[in-house]
Amino acid sequence: MENDLGPGDLWVQMSAEQQLSTNLAVTFLSYGYILLMILISDRTEKAFKWSRRASRKLLHILIGNFPFIILFFSESIFPVVIASSFILVTFLATPYSPFKGVRQKLMGLQDTTSEGHTLGLVFYAVSYTILAAAFFGSPYIIAAGILPMAYGDSLASLIGQRYGKRKYKLFAQKTIEGSLAVFLGSIISVVCGLGFYAFFFPFSLFEILLLSTGVASIATIVEGISPSGLDNLTVPICCALFVFLMRV
Repeated sequence: MENDLGPGDLWVQMSAEQQLSTNLAVTFLSYGYILLMILISDRTEKAFKWSRRASRKLLHILIGNFPFIILFFSESIFPVVIASSFILVTFLATPYSPFKGVRQKLMGLQDTTSEGHTLGLVFYAVSYTILAAAFFGSPYIIAAGILPMAYGDSLASLIGQRYGKRKYKLFAQKTIEGSLAVFLGSIISVVCGLGFYAFFFPFSLFEILLLSTGVASIATIVEGISPSGLDNLTVPICCALFVFLMRV
């Protein structure tokens, strides 16, 4: 892989105490951001009479911006802990939770996030955790994995439901219009994401466009053939691996 400037290198002039304080502050802000996004998603649904699907996809998009925050950590353990903690929280909100009392208290979260597959958001958190642990030193890889899921898949769900006419099915029913929306949402979001990271890592415009087109193509294919809910796991990992291999 090319010699990238890892997030920890931004803090080399800080003392250990300053780094710890910064990491803890960003951690608390991250939890606050995620909880605020869940609240905004719920309130938006009620205020604007949005469908459950629309509010759920808004939440996916808003949480999908978390890769831009990872740059401000100096140690991988912090984003990994944040992401992994939501594996537990989202699992406890599913029908598979062994603690029914806890599930009842988290019913609002389950109502906001579940659709199609009750473990969908759990897989989303698993993807975040895996990518944060594996590619912390190159956070643009995390962004390239998560953004197609956040923007591409969310746009596909909304467009496919409303305008999808030409249907196909492998493991789950999809539409051509929805798959085109995956490609469009993915390529735009990844171009913007890599454009942001170009301020910190060596990317040429050609490389950004090449990687974004490749990621969007992979996201479209993988989302189209993945069983319902599992695309929250397969799309981020496949897209991230593509960028990783292209940068080796």
